[in-house]
Amino acid sequence: MPSAPPDGLPAPEDGSLPASALAEFAGASRPFGFYVHVPYCASRCGYCDFNTYTATELGGSASQGSYADDAIAEIRLARRLLGEVERPVETVFFGGGTPTLLPAADLARILGAIRDEFGLAAGAEVTTEANPESVDPAYLDTLLAGGFNRLSFGMQSARRHVLQILDRRHTPGRPEQCVADARAAGFEHVNLDLIYGTPGESDDDWRASLDAVLGARPDHVSAYALIVEDGTRLAGRVRRGELPMPDDDVLADRYLMADEAFTAAGLGWYEVSNWATDDAARCRHNELYWTGADWWGAGPGAHSHVGGVRWWNVRHPAAYAQRLAAHTSPAQARELLTAEDRRVERILLELRLSDGVPCGLLTEVGRKAADRAVVDGLLEPLVGGRAVLTLRGRLLADAVVRDLVD
Repeated sequence: MPSAPPDGLPAPEDGSLPASALAEFAGASRPFGFYVHVPYCASRCGYCDFNTYTATELGGSASQGSYADDAIAEIRLARRLLGEVERPVETVFFGGGTPTLLPAADLARILGAIRDEFGLAAGAEVTTEANPESVDPAYLDTLLAGGFNRLSFGMQSARRHVLQILDRRHTPGRPEQCVADARAAGFEHVNLDLIYGTPGESDDDWRASLDAVLGARPDHVSAYALIVEDGTRLAGRVRRGELPMPDDDVLADRYLMADEAFTAAGLGWYEVSNWATDDAARCRHNELYWTGADWWGAGPGAHSHVGGVRWWNVRHPAAYAQRLAAHTSPAQARELLTAEDRRVERILLELRLSDGVPCGLLTEVGRKAADRAVVDGLLEPLVGGRAVLTLRGRLLADAVVRDLVD
């Protein structure tokens, strides 16, 4: 089941933001984006603790058919709350869940509402996630015509037995066909997601997945270590001894294999878990998160950040729809970030990027830790006033961050 939401301060019933946040939003030069969370899945993957629901779990308490109208109502609320500031949206990302369980026309209609209310910047990046079994060429044609220009397919593995352990429903080879179909439809930017370290996955299995991804020729690849999240079906199987816990040394070896293969194929890392053929192929929406920009998250459980205020919506689709129907904000709680909060978060997130983090954000203690990390081979020499992870540092990124923020 979905993990618990964070704690926070009660959000105003009308969703209003502090004057300081609105003033910062109005004067900001950083990008503004929209995230649209579609909380529906045909089935729940055993490793997933995202805020998603199957038809059985919903039990008729919420309707996929009316979801587009609910999301559009929140987009219009966002326009009212943010005022008439002219900040065209530079990135839009539909995630989930499985956004492509909705009709393509519904996704296009939601995107149209964002365009109508805020405007889309020239060259705006518009992405949707998709499960390989949830799209066909006609669906992709409708998405492209509706304004989408980037797709992200959940591949996870090329091996059937690994997909079965993860409870993925698509068959090997299907994600590669989706990439081909996306190219034929006219999509220039396509991502494939991989997961490594699944119990029962061998080095040969992982090599086969890497070969399959590179053979499909996406211009972006994301590769994530499997995390056994509390409360998931996978965690239950591990707890009962049916499956082993992923081994840290194995995960490190798999990461090195991936980086070597991607680099040799012309995909360069730009974030610890993400590789792209060039700057144009990077996921600009995720870069918005990693650099502390502004975004509005629409949908059940979606998180937003505007001008140093972060908030999150009620999680259940029925509660979300009820609040909007009552003309109240779906926000459940929020937090007001202090200058120190934002400094620490910049270090946490920007260190993961190939551009690194400005050393000016580090305290004296953090700077000494950075100097030690250079000696230990975890950071590149501090040239140009930035701390940048080495390959070894990427394997130990969480530990490096902890030292730098002390």
